[in-house]
Amino acid sequence: MTKTRRLILLLIAASASHPTYAASEAPGTLSFVLENDWFNGSDSHYTNGFSVGWVPGDAAPPPQWAVNLARLMPWFPQHGEVRHGYAFGQSTFVPSDITVADPPLTDRPYAGWLYASLGLAADSGSTLDQFGVTVGVVGPASFAEDTQKFFHEALGSDDPQGWDTQLENEPGIVLTYQRSWRGPATGDASGPRFDLIPHAGAALGNVYTYANAGVTLRYGKQLPNDYGAPYVRQGLPAAARFSPASDFGWYVFAGVEGRAVAQNIFLDGNTFRDSRSVDKKPFVGDLQFGFVLDWPDVRVSYTHVLRTREFRTQEDNDGYGAVSVSLKF
Repeated sequence: MTKTRRLILLLIAASASHPTYAASEAPGTLSFVLENDWFNGSDSHYTNGFSVGWVPGDAAPPPQWAVNLARLMPWFPQHGEVRHGYAFGQSTFVPSDITVADPPLTDRPYAGWLYASLGLAADSGSTLDQFGVTVGVVGPASFAEDTQKFFHEALGSDDPQGWDTQLENEPGIVLTYQRSWRGPATGDASGPRFDLIPHAGAALGNVYTYANAGVTLRYGKQLPNDYGAPYVRQGLPAAARFSPASDFGWYVFAGVEGRAVAQNIFLDGNTFRDSRSVDKKPFVGDLQFGFVLDWPDVRVSYTHVLRTREFRTQEDNDGYGAVSVSLKF
């Protein structure tokens, strides 16, 4: 935990030495998200994920292809502010006991996912519509084994023994859509206020297919004009831009999300080849809570996620933490 605090403090200090931009002048927003179950005191299942994203700012108008594509989307508002963004990342999944070379067939398989995303968004001021395309690869070509072994060796943690049983290489694609609504903030204009941000969406692909819905409650000083804290979300990098309402703002938040899951390759196994798999549960729920700190050109946030069991032979619920740092350049 001490190392994490030092990293966050160093990033905040570094941001103080780089020029501050008005929201309309910043060339763009660079975001880093790190998710790990170490924050929940565990080392199993969804064990690590990271994402690096870039969202161009308002210094130049969005490219015409992005505007044209956004206007073609049947659910996008025709007069909303169009954004686009890019991201790449990696996710790592392991069974309950990584010290066993041949994990039980009833446990989650080893798997990795290396991907890149292109996202579009249209912000009407009270709603945010997002559409994204994510492409990548599952299996040894994701380099998830190398990533986990490198960091476990560097940190002196247990060496994962069962990567020879991981899912096979398979290209993946996910199409993602989500709409979020932001109502007016309630409370004293000079003090802390709160608002509600419901959302609903769906994903379609050989990696994930699901429908999701949820709501987030925010409470804080100078609530920014965004739609919640960033975390690793497939195909939705265009939401990473932030708009602080003052020189400094903060808020705490809590939210819930439910998903009806039709496909999860990390549980169902490879689509076209024999591989390990488990019997997934069709409905999964998340409880999320955390905080956000906003300055004109930097945002730091922490999100803790508690997740219900994802497969029928899973013994306990899961959890992980997500640290995010966004910088305007």
